[in-house]
Amino acid sequence: METKHLQTTLSPSHSPAYQVLLHAGPRLKPLQQVHAHLIVSGSYRSRALLTKLLTLACTAGSILYTRQLFFSITNPDSFLFNAIIKASSKFGFSCDAILFYRRMVADSIPQSNYTFTAVIKACADISALRIGRPIHSHVLVCGYDSDSFVQAALIAFYAKSGDVGEAKKVFDRMPERTIIAWNSMISGYDQNGFSKEAVGLFYRMRELGVEFDSATFVSVLSACSQSGALDLGCWVHDYIVNNSFDVNVVLGTSLINMYTRCGNVSKAREVFDEMNERNVVAWTAMISGYGMHGYGREAIELFRLMRIHGPPPNGITFVAVLSACAHAGLVHEGRKAFASMRQDYGLVPRVEHHVCMVDMLGRAGFLNEAFQYIKDLKQGEQAPALWTAMLGACKMHKNLDLGVQVAEHLLAAEPENPSHYVLLSNVYALAGRMERVEMVRNMMIRKGLKKQVGYSIIEVGQKSYLFSMGDRSHPETTEIYKYLDELMLRSKEAGYVPAPELVMHELEEEEREYALRYHSEKLAIAFGLMKTSHGMTIRIVKNLRMCEDCHSAIKFISNIANREIIVRDKLRFHHFKNGLCSCQDYW
Repeated sequence: METKHLQTTLSPSHSPAYQVLLHAGPRLKPLQQVHAHLIVSGSYRSRALLTKLLTLACTAGSILYTRQLFFSITNPDSFLFNAIIKASSKFGFSCDAILFYRRMVADSIPQSNYTFTAVIKACADISALRIGRPIHSHVLVCGYDSDSFVQAALIAFYAKSGDVGEAKKVFDRMPERTIIAWNSMISGYDQNGFSKEAVGLFYRMRELGVEFDSATFVSVLSACSQSGALDLGCWVHDYIVNNSFDVNVVLGTSLINMYTRCGNVSKAREVFDEMNERNVVAWTAMISGYGMHGYGREAIELFRLMRIHGPPPNGITFVAVLSACAHAGLVHEGRKAFASMRQDYGLVPRVEHHVCMVDMLGRAGFLNEAFQYIKDLKQGEQAPALWTAMLGACKMHKNLDLGVQVAEHLLAAEPENPSHYVLLSNVYALAGRMERVEMVRNMMIRKGLKKQVGYSIIEVGQKSYLFSMGDRSHPETTEIYKYLDELMLRSKEAGYVPAPELVMHELEEEEREYALRYHSEKLAIAFGLMKTSHGMTIRIVKNLRMCEDCHSAIKFISNIANREIIVRDKLRFHHFKNGLCSCQDYW
């Protein structure tokens, strides 16, 4: 009997009670029944059984029951604490994981690397920088600062919490970096908008001969998407194919996003068609890609196929479809898609869907209907983004009276947002009301508001170059400006007329033309044409919406240089070729 009891204690997985627990699985009612049985049978004293019961309760999603169980246990040991902290962190109960950790510290239970890895992940998931920093101090005190798993968790924590500098410090202090640490640092750079640094770290990783995994590619492809680094994205794709990596749904979707956001939508469709498994995210990525490039008909057709052959569309899918309809002027199709949200899928429209509808109606010239659409919404649903879309439509159709009404709503909602004042200024400028432009400019000065600085990025020879308006930081500035001046002269001879009324009113006429001529995208295009061979496509990424003057000028430049020029601005893609743009001036 003594031997049998010893075996049961050492190997609880062989006990009948443990088998009953496994059979119950992560289902709340069966677990509660097993719990009652353990109490009646006296097996409730077994820590191994209690630990399994707790983790299954947490897996079942019942954190309330998990808490009740845990706090009913007297003198929980480190194994039990580690199990509950890890389970809480893994299944999304981050605050509870931190709560259990604090109880562990208060009870003077020694922590391990498993403890710190789990609780730091919990802090990362909710970006709890203020809570995570003291835990980092605990790591140092307990001597786990050299543990590779804890270090990787810290890198991810700081990166997700927005402190990339501290993440880099932890990364740099690692004597031997695991693939998880490399991936966490690259992902951290990418998630915080430092795509150049993410790409640079990937190159460093490649130089050192560190073996990549799928997570590496997902992060670096995202960085390529952000910066428009098509050459590197293609290299990664070739590497994946040549080294027989499994293109699962996550990696496949990353490739789709990279190609669509770098301007090659046909290649994105190839990847999509070759995927063995496509979830709603993959379908949505491809539909969104079509929409960004102005291929509304293709987006609608793919949406139709998704409804027949794919998973049910979700709210994000409908945003992609409605946006595609808005940019292509497909009002009828957009109305049908919006109606099907409720009728066919029971989805309640959110602010982003309403913004798409206002944008679609406004762009198509149905200004009164778009305005009424906003007014018919409940007060809490009238988000600033709706008024921004409406004001943009008023600007497009030069409707000053309605634009002023809309601007009043917008400025009341977000009085400190400088982009709203700039948009209103442009509405006045297009209507020839320059005294009103001056008034808006003075309002911005009084409030201390400044326009967001625009910049454009171009990749040449797997290296990215950034230009801003009037930028003279490039070592070849003189040559770039001379080349651009020649392009603009030839464009004028071909019929291009600058649009100086689009520039803020404080500039004199000659200065306005100068400011327009040296916008960042024009400088980037001139540099690209200088540095690439004839026939190569020029690809530009701009952080703001492209102005109408640049849009007009680039059409002429594409014809003069006999090149295709692709510009990705804040809202969408423009494919310029033979003096025309893919948006057909509907943007």
